[in-house]
Amino acid sequence: MFTREEASRLRQEFWTTFGLYMKPVLSVDYMRVNWINYNTRLKDVYFRMDTGRKAATIAITMEHSDPGIRELFFEQFLELKTMLHTELGEEWEWQEHYTTESGKVISRIYKELPKTSVFNKDKWPELISFFKPRIIALDRFWDTARYAFDALT
Repeated sequence: MFTREEASRLRQEFWTTFGLYMKPVLSVDYMRVNWINYNTRLKDVYFRMDTGRKAATIAITMEHSDPGIRELFFEQFLELKTMLHTELGEEWEWQEHYTTESGKVISRIYKELPKTSVFNKDKWPELISFFKPRIIALDRFWDTARYAFDALT
């Protein structure tokens, strides 16, 4: 069991390692990108990567506080579902109403890697191998898909 400080340090160390690993990887339009904090340039729509004690998750989250706007975004992603899954090379889970640990209701599209932990450094290569191709695929998808959201903003 780790103290809160140790857990925080290990998470930070993992994300620093992942960031350094991804630093030479350019976006689809040959630009440098902060892969950990990917900027969709769309308010309240994020690409999130998360690690914990039991699983890792990568997700597209729609976090607008207005449920109607969040629903519009989710519906727009549904229109692009085939394109998204084709780019990812796999199907992801879709949840229109998901309650976060903090009690916030969001919508999300996600993929989970179960039975892994950021607190086990031996699992870090597995975590990197999970996140890297998916965040790169999300970048390729978003390069085209973001224009479908112009009318919603």
